[in-house]
Amino acid sequence: MADERVGSVPKLSSADSVTTQTDCVKSRAKRIVKYVISFSLLWFILHRGLFPLAYHYVSASRPSAHTHACTHDNYAWAMDAFTPKEPEVPTGQLAENFFLTIPNSASAVVASRKYATKPHLAGSEGDLRTAMYFFDLLQRELSIPKSIDDPIYPAGSEASRNATLSITNLTEPAAWIDVYYPVLNTPLDRSLEILGDDGSTVWRAELEEIADELDSDAHAYADSVGAWHGLSRDGEAEGRLIYANYGRKSDYDELVEKGVDFTGAIVLVRYGGVFRGLKVKRAQELGAAGVLIYSDPQDDGTVTEKNGYAAYPHGPARNPTSVQRGSVQFISMYPGDPTTPGYPAYENSTRTIGSNIPNIPSLPISWANAKVLLKEIEGKNRPVRLTNHVETKVTPIWNPIGVIPGHIKDEIVLVGNHRDAWVLGAVDPSSGTVSVHELVRGLGALLKEGWKPLRTIVIASWDAEEYGLIGSTEWGEDFAEWIQKHVVAYVNLDSSVSGSRFKAAASPLLAHFIRKTAEDLPHPTDPKRTLWDATADRGQLFGECHDINSLGTEVETEVAHSVGIRPLGSGSDYTVFLQHLGVASMDSGGFSSTRSDPVYHYHSVFDSERWQEVYGDPGFVKHVAIAKNLGLQTLRLVSALVLPFNTTHYAFELENYLDRVEGLATASSATVNLIPLRAAIKSLQFASMELDAEKLVAERVLKRYLRKWRKQHHKQKDKHKQKESCFKRLMRRLKGIFTMSKVDGTPAWIQEQRETKGADVVEHESGGEVGVEDGKWPHLPLPNKPKRPHHPHWPHPKPPRVPRKFIKAAKAVRKINQKLASFERGFIHEDGIKDREWYKHLGVAPGKWLGYGATTLPALTEAITIEKNVTLANYEVSRLTEAVEKIAAALRA
Repeated sequence: MADERVGSVPKLSSADSVTTQTDCVKSRAKRIVKYVISFSLLWFILHRGLFPLAYHYVSASRPSAHTHACTHDNYAWAMDAFTPKEPEVPTGQLAENFFLTIPNSASAVVASRKYATKPHLAGSEGDLRTAMYFFDLLQRELSIPKSIDDPIYPAGSEASRNATLSITNLTEPAAWIDVYYPVLNTPLDRSLEILGDDGSTVWRAELEEIADELDSDAHAYADSVGAWHGLSRDGEAEGRLIYANYGRKSDYDELVEKGVDFTGAIVLVRYGGVFRGLKVKRAQELGAAGVLIYSDPQDDGTVTEKNGYAAYPHGPARNPTSVQRGSVQFISMYPGDPTTPGYPAYENSTRTIGSNIPNIPSLPISWANAKVLLKEIEGKNRPVRLTNHVETKVTPIWNPIGVIPGHIKDEIVLVGNHRDAWVLGAVDPSSGTVSVHELVRGLGALLKEGWKPLRTIVIASWDAEEYGLIGSTEWGEDFAEWIQKHVVAYVNLDSSVSGSRFKAAASPLLAHFIRKTAEDLPHPTDPKRTLWDATADRGQLFGECHDINSLGTEVETEVAHSVGIRPLGSGSDYTVFLQHLGVASMDSGGFSSTRSDPVYHYHSVFDSERWQEVYGDPGFVKHVAIAKNLGLQTLRLVSALVLPFNTTHYAFELENYLDRVEGLATASSATVNLIPLRAAIKSLQFASMELDAEKLVAERVLKRYLRKWRKQHHKQKDKHKQKESCFKRLMRRLKGIFTMSKVDGTPAWIQEQRETKGADVVEHESGGEVGVEDGKWPHLPLPNKPKRPHHPHWPHPKPPRVPRKFIKAAKAVRKINQKLASFERGFIHEDGIKDREWYKHLGVAPGKWLGYGATTLPALTEAITIEKNVTLANYEVSRLTEAVEKIAAALRA
């Protein structure tokens, strides 16, 4: 049976056998082609369709930014900031070194001549022009695209609010101008006369400054801004003269004790000692009718005409017609717009009368006029008539603001300098503006190298500072909650150069930081010394001092820090940030005038570009030194893993302040119980030293993991390059398989084999078919099509897995920085200081009768020295004790 079945199978011819084999080859080839096509289609669908949809779904379902901030944002900044970049960008010391190559004298001189050769009083056309100069600088140097309409926003508008409140969301530099609307005044007609017995004028003062053509700018603009006091009272006064020395409270009180009656009198005082507005305030309280304030050459030290120095512009001594303009606002009550205390000056704001401005008129006068009046007092002392008419109105002012976003978007370092001047202002404030100009250039150059700060930088050009810190105060009041939440430090620069001695002031948190930065920079004129060494410098114009009772320009009324950095009083734009909002602040440092320097004509038309170039800073090397100092301070504040705040120094300074209060209490025989406060300060010292150890460990651990992260990133990148190379070979092969020949539409791989093996062989191996339909290859979606918008797909490198210890270390540093940033705010008390509640810092404030100078532990000190109230003093001890205990508890949390 078996044999029959086998024998019944028909035998195939050799031709049939060949045909069957060919059919099998064709069938296999078709199946292979089919599988390849199916796989490719599936790959395409998954790769280009479903995966992106899934990715977007996953992205959309992630937690919101608010809820995510407590987890991912607490460590992502470290990965973003310290992941190696290609090409390598300057960071750390390299970034500092690069920055220091940018500021230069040539650029500084050009900037100074741009800002300081025309008047730019706050609210004037010249002021707006300088605002646009600064705004254009920000756009140009920070590579901010220009828009059709300049972003100038009225304060309180949606655009203005969004501009500031969205800073923490920015990814690219931005700039805009906020416009506030305070009440300001400008001079109209003014006069000063001595009257005869019949009421006729026997002498009339020349109130305006007289400049010759040797100083062309001063000569051109000598009467462009009249000699008057900003925010002074409009009116007339007539009375006999009383001389009250510097117009300090002690000067007035001494005269009162001698039986002098100020009622209806016109008080003549000289500049110095205290803020000019407080000279007027005390006279007003004593019933005076008006005040005259003059600049006394006896306060100029050795550089006087008596010592043989020619008067400016022919020499370095005081021009006898020079006049010091300035605000007579009662700055120790509250700064800013007088009519909107504690809230921003919008165009439609509800306004008050203003309780921090005088009710009696005043005028600034020259030494040339004061000499006449001093002789009159010694002689007949006839009546004097003072006229001061001013125009008072709501006036727009402009604050240009620029932003450089950092990796940590919610930690902000704010840098500010005011821009407005009483006339030309080559020193005040344009020398500072020039240094900030160079700072912006340096930061812009770093940005062009690919650098990005760790923390966000905000740069502000404040307006109307001269009237009473108005631009900064209104912005601070406008965004108080946002500032307290996000701004970790405020860096202020007023004037850069008016003399030879380097000075700085700060919160105790930043005292060591300022000194260290200055010690790391060279002296501008002596490479063997440091910038810090200039704190002992003095001018080289010597001679005899003729008034041993003169306060001069070097006397400090405030307590000095043990490290050589003074505490902050008031008189510049840090006031709202430190003493109203509790932001650690510093006046970053500048070169001030000494008693042997060429006389600096403060707030005069002689504060001119010529004076600066001839006497103030020939060669502008000091302008550049301050720009470098400011830049180094900014870079270190924004780049430090742990904020460079010294809480321990602050805690021990508090003990020094308390020792001083104890001395005052003993001297006044006041029984004040300081024991609880001293115990709280001791506790704070221990808590701070514990935090110091915590800072050291946390920073060291995070740096170690950052080094590992960078090393792991390099390894991952090398692996990716290998995978990418393999992927590219595969893609070339697939491209070869699926790419059509330009000649006959056959696959490129077949065309290639035709050329190498011959067409007949290829036709035989492929079964004689080269296509599916009429010899044409089907059109397939190919891998080399243009990419769609980015989504995470292979072969992009997978980021290295973030170790839990790394996350923990980054969170620890963030927590420490939050403690450091909140330290200063711990001294803010909602009730503020008695009789001047706007000032809320219990640790430091401008002295009630100083204005410029700082009073430490102000509410407690003044309860003893001014109020002489033991009950109030003990209450202030309890407030301070509670504040210090809370700060210590926060450090230990």
